[in-house]
Amino acid sequence: MWKNKNIETRLLFTDNEILSQIISASPTIIAIDAPFSLPKQGLLRTADRKMIQQGYKVFPPKLSAMKKLTFRAETLNKLIAEKGYKTIEVHPTSTRKALGMPAKDYGKIQEIFKQMRLGGTLKTQKLTAHELDAVTAALTAHLHIKHETEAVGDAIEGYIIVPKKQDWRNITI
Repeated sequence: MWKNKNIETRLLFTDNEILSQIISASPTIIAIDAPFSLPKQGLLRTADRKMIQQGYKVFPPKLSAMKKLTFRAETLNKLIAEKGYKTIEVHPTSTRKALGMPAKDYGKIQEIFKQMRLGGTLKTQKLTAHELDAVTAALTAHLHIKHETEAVGDAIEGYIIVPKKQDWRNITI
């Protein structure tokens, strides 16, 4: 959860746990790190092809490991929408690339978030890779609200929201 500059993370496992947390937090927007749909044909959606063309490495939603995640995200996204919340599909590794951050060096990523003056669990404990991906997703949502993102894809197969390229040091939180 991101409120002002405080980040609170926790690992949730079931859809009910996730929905309960969303209802409790009542966020403005929810960033989900998973494809919302499968491609109409082939392995890649338009969004995936465009992301790859822009230098971002995304996995095809039809890969067996990704298919299960995509089906879950599709279901969860519908449940969240039924509760009246807005969601966006994000890709944390691409967000970090767009902002000039390390892609997978999670120790450095956590330090960068601290340098951005974000607080909460970021300052009190070493976060897992999943938690830091969630913080990155929340950062993407924050930038989206500030109109500092672009939607990559199309209306038929969906969009991936990625920040406009900039140096993370120049971001105002």
